[in-house]
Amino acid sequence: MPDRPANPDAPRPSAAPSADADADALRAKRIIVGVTGGIAAYKTAALVSRLAQAGAEVTVAMTPAATKFVGPITFQALSGRPVYTSAWEHVESHDPQHISLARAADLAIVAPCSMDCLARLATGRADDVVCLILSAIDRKTTPVLLAPAMNETMWSQPATQRNVRTLTQDGYAFVGPAHGWQACRAVGPGRMSEPEEILASAAALVGERSACSPVRSGDAAERSVDRNAVSPDRQ
Repeated sequence: MPDRPANPDAPRPSAAPSADADADALRAKRIIVGVTGGIAAYKTAALVSRLAQAGAEVTVAMTPAATKFVGPITFQALSGRPVYTSAWEHVESHDPQHISLARAADLAIVAPCSMDCLARLATGRADDVVCLILSAIDRKTTPVLLAPAMNETMWSQPATQRNVRTLTQDGYAFVGPAHGWQACRAVGPGRMSEPEEILASAAALVGERSACSPVRSGDAAERSVDRNAVSPDRQ
């Protein structure tokens, strides 16, 4: 007997409940999105859009290399907020080190996180605006999620793997990289995770943080940072 055709009016399975849960977790959260140099920066535009649609307050910071791939005006339009491209910009305060921005954040995401950015963070450098802001975030109270993106050979380099281990020990969280086709026409590990996967990981981190403490992670009392301990060469 032939199979009966599917009823077009029958309910269909949907991933909406999971997406709705992620949106609920991120609603009204202050999220910093750092963008570093890499072709995967085009995916970050979709990520910022998803975060904004979820009701998050998104602030984007870009390294000089990142602006060669996607213009700051794109992220400004998607986030509805000014974009930081220099450590010397005073967008929301008179603080040249953006301490207030870091203190207020509930979560920071770096996507794409390049090989160079991994190395900078692992060695404590703060000479671009993305790393500078991250240097002022207390990871005991505010999670930082890194989404690596690079060529498969760059990802497999001993230095990169060493830096990943160091950053994991230092309290950074990772999503990806995925295995797949890359812009260099190679296939392998190093492809940045898709925006939906990054969004889900971000929601999970925020949820874990909320479950651990009844105090809002953006509370300044939980974010005490010594100004003199951050980038003294920029005083």
